[in-house]
Amino acid sequence: MSARRPPLSHPLAPVFDRAIDSLSAALNPETTRHYRGTVRKFLTYLVAVHPQVGSLDQLRRDPHILGWMSCLRSQAPPLATASYSNRLIDLRSIFQELAGTQPLPELAHLIRRQDLPRLPKRLPRSLTAQQDQLLEQEFLRRNDLGGNAFLLIRHTGMRIGECADLSYDCLRCTGPDQWAVHVPLGKLQKERMVPVDRFVCELVQRLRFFRSLDPLPADGLLLARPSTKPALVRQLRDYLHQLCHSLGLSTRLVPHQFRHTYATQMIRSGVSFPALMTLLGHTSPDMTMRYVDVALTDLRREFDLARAKPRHLVPQPKLSSASLPASLDGVIDALLSAQHVLEMLRRALPDGPSRTSLARLSNSLTKITTQARKLTKT
Repeated sequence: MSARRPPLSHPLAPVFDRAIDSLSAALNPETTRHYRGTVRKFLTYLVAVHPQVGSLDQLRRDPHILGWMSCLRSQAPPLATASYSNRLIDLRSIFQELAGTQPLPELAHLIRRQDLPRLPKRLPRSLTAQQDQLLEQEFLRRNDLGGNAFLLIRHTGMRIGECADLSYDCLRCTGPDQWAVHVPLGKLQKERMVPVDRFVCELVQRLRFFRSLDPLPADGLLLARPSTKPALVRQLRDYLHQLCHSLGLSTRLVPHQFRHTYATQMIRSGVSFPALMTLLGHTSPDMTMRYVDVALTDLRREFDLARAKPRHLVPQPKLSSASLPASLDGVIDALLSAQHVLEMLRRALPDGPSRTSLARLSNSLTKITTQARKLTKT
């Protein structure tokens, strides 16, 4: 374990520390750690470029804050947009906290909303069908601690941090031959129960067996921690990286892609929007709508394939078409029902990306329904 860095020697360090301590009452330890890291980087910049600054009333947007932003943007290798934005958000929150406790209201305006870059909208990166199958086969073949942990993540949709926090008795009986995994408080400070099948029950039993063999004393957790939770998470990430390398996978996969794969599989299988929100532990419909966007992409692809090669998903029936019952009217009724459900959901959502996405999906269904009705007249 690496030695802890010595505290930064700067006149403003105690002031920022008190502000972070005040904010920490409503933050989890990981977020607090990010705040302290951002402050350390900012004060290190001040020491190097503006050593004369020793009090809050000396801070100015130009040159101190704008200069720090320029320094962040000029780093090599360059910071990712999300990392750059997160550092500005962290420092802005601290300045706002200081503005409320110090007679310096101008601190709240040192970093402005327009300074934050617009993050690119990315669809969730799921595993491809080939990656998913290959990894599952390898996890099952190895049947070790890391393999069973990732199979559990893949088949429950939990985050890797939530998996690291699972209790030894996380498997709960919810009825006759019905089971669920209790996922503790996670990233969004929300716990949930995820229904599971017999396969997942066996995964939990295997992980319990591995825990019983571990020399570390029992601590009530399903996965033994070598020292801390971050150390366990790093250990699991390294396991996945090494496994992908051994399989010759060209893309470096990350654990969160297993969660995305679970979510997209659920929505493609017909799981309702509210149910998916509950399964994933989301607190906002906008978070879950990203997976609906994936389904929209699927719909467009299937629609284009259907136009180019009708019935590409269904094998040609052996019976003659004359012996099959007419079902086009039933298809139209199903499309109209789907439009009705989408419209009810759309009206219940506030204005935003989610409502816009549902409107686009409804328009696509309208076009398909119109074409189907034309077919009934031919």
